[in-house]
Amino acid sequence: MARGKIKRLYLIPILSKALDVLEMLEEQNSSMTLEDVYQRTQISKTSVYRILKTLVHRGYVAQGESGEYRLVSRPKRLRFGLAVQSAELPFSQQVAASVTAAAASSGVELIILDNHFDAETAIRNAEEFVAKRVDLVLEFQAEEHVAPHVAYIFKNAGVPLIAIDVPHPNATYFGVDNFEVGYEAGVLLAQHALRKWKGKADWVLGVGLAEAGSFVQSRITGAFEGIRTRLAEADMHIPPERFLRLEGRGMRQPSNLAIQEFLGNHRKGERFLVATATDSSALGVLDAARNAGREQDFAIVGQDFIPEVLEELKTNKSAIVGSVSHEAHTYGPRLIQLGITIVRGNSVPPYNYVKHRVVTPEDLTNEPQGE
Repeated sequence: MARGKIKRLYLIPILSKALDVLEMLEEQNSSMTLEDVYQRTQISKTSVYRILKTLVHRGYVAQGESGEYRLVSRPKRLRFGLAVQSAELPFSQQVAASVTAAAASSGVELIILDNHFDAETAIRNAEEFVAKRVDLVLEFQAEEHVAPHVAYIFKNAGVPLIAIDVPHPNATYFGVDNFEVGYEAGVLLAQHALRKWKGKADWVLGVGLAEAGSFVQSRITGAFEGIRTRLAEADMHIPPERFLRLEGRGMRQPSNLAIQEFLGNHRKGERFLVATATDSSALGVLDAARNAGREQDFAIVGQDFIPEVLEELKTNKSAIVGSVSHEAHTYGPRLIQLGITIVRGNSVPPYNYVKHRVVTPEDLTNEPQGE
């Protein structure tokens, strides 16, 4: 007689144990110590401890001051909206990935909409978030002139708002200190000029992002000040009229075109220190310099430290001599925790700055292997 097939059960052991703990707490309907839960479930004490801590973190179980655990009514799952600057921009992609991972870890439902670097789209997305009844919005859009409109939509609906990198009225700010990161980029450019060109640069260019407003533009203001200060310390000076702002919209192609047009009016042999508002702009400047056969006349520092700029720095031959990393991977955990704090009614600082670091080819060379 043929042996009957045994039906395979696709079970997840640790999930089954967690459900055992939940069901036991529900059955007891009273507070219990870790030891009580261990004795009643006969699950290893280490697993019981981790299960209980996870259930507390996710809101299924409460832990009292005495350390005992009890089942609580499950709170409504928080729903956050994330409006990304543009899914086509590398830094925006990195921020979105960080926020998505942090939301999943914290049990927050996340709705993501793409602003496509467009003001009207940002307004429509704000209205959609309100319609979807989100508890809080993380707004990453660079059009300063539309920020009051976007912020009003959320204020009128009673939805708290966190503005990423570009301030919005009545919103909590989260991002870099724009002047400071610009200043550090400027110091790096000045040091390059002193080391490689004996301090003799002909032009200082700031390739900015005017539509983001004065707050983000202060990255260029800070860079100019950093260059002036560092060169002055070495008794070197560049005339004020040689500091020039160009518009690059924070994007590669517009920045490329801006530099192409500028170079058309300047002879070969002139040297340029270039601070950009973003790494995408830095790559556009690099494209223009290479196409003109003038890369050796450029020193470029960007912002964001995106992967393509990392590859340029690794060569140690690129006109891109550095980038200021805004540590995109840290955005998610801090933004989600900041959002949860706000939704729970706790006060938070109006400005929440992220840590940053300057990265050069030398930094990459000196990094310990395997990190």
